[in-house]
Amino acid sequence: MSAEDKIKAAAEKVAGKAKETVGKVTGDDRLVAEGKSEQAKGNVRDAAENVKDVFKK
Repeated sequence: MSAEDKIKAAAEKVAGKAKETVGKVTGDDRLVAEGKSEQAKGNVRDAAENVKDVFKK
């Protein structure tokens, strides 16, 4: 996994967690859902890159 891809995945997870937290605090269910979705995208990106790394070895 390249450093750039790691950073992108981590950024998506952090941004998603922030949105989820703000949504919970403000009672905005849509924002909570968006945050969880962004976190999931970050996790998928991580998993895909890990699979690529396995096949490179």
